[in-house]
Amino acid sequence: MQYLFHKEAGASSLILKGDEHRYIFKVRRHREGETIALRNLEDDSIFFYTISTLDKKEAHLFLEKSEVLKVIAKRKLHIGWCVIDPKSVEKVLPTLNEMGVDTITFIYCERSQKSFKPDFKRLEKILLNSSQQSGRSSMMKLSLGGDLKNFLEEHQEAVMLNFSEQSLTEHSDISTMVIGCEGGFTADEVALFKAENIMGLNTPLILKSESAVCAVSTKLLL
Repeated sequence: MQYLFHKEAGASSLILKGDEHRYIFKVRRHREGETIALRNLEDDSIFFYTISTLDKKEAHLFLEKSEVLKVIAKRKLHIGWCVIDPKSVEKVLPTLNEMGVDTITFIYCERSQKSFKPDFKRLEKILLNSSQQSGRSSMMKLSLGGDLKNFLEEHQEAVMLNFSEQSLTEHSDISTMVIGCEGGFTADEVALFKAENIMGLNTPLILKSESAVCAVSTKLLL
């Protein structure tokens, strides 16, 4: 763990109880006199606290120092992701967060199952745990958009990932990428994009939606 999230990180003193206390006492096995790092994820500051007292119920911390430490990807990537089974999203979300994806907007495309709805509270908890482990200094942004047409009206620069003779590479200048759901895009959805704004991966294999989003993120961010 690179740091512990606490909404009041930055205060001169803190008392950790409950899950936060359990994590540093039982999981990380910190002791009195040791220093731990905290972030509030409201800014780029990281705060270093000394554990002054620690018992089985709570830990008392005193602020020792702080510094600005911005840990983000070198470029921003916004993914418009056609809604798929939330369980599949949850499996790959930590990986996308660690790669540095800036934003995911979930879109209801024509082949999305409308019964699937993102549980943002659950997803944000997954992102928080991932950020603490990877050191990321800002949370990935999540939102629910309308349909693909509405998304394109707001993000005219978006590129569709689909079968194409144009292959996506690490040199592709793309800030917003649209990834389809199981079954891919319909002909009407493909027609919403100009030919130059449709790109594919250099593989003869058909990828699942969650595999495709990881492949795209790897190409563009790492």
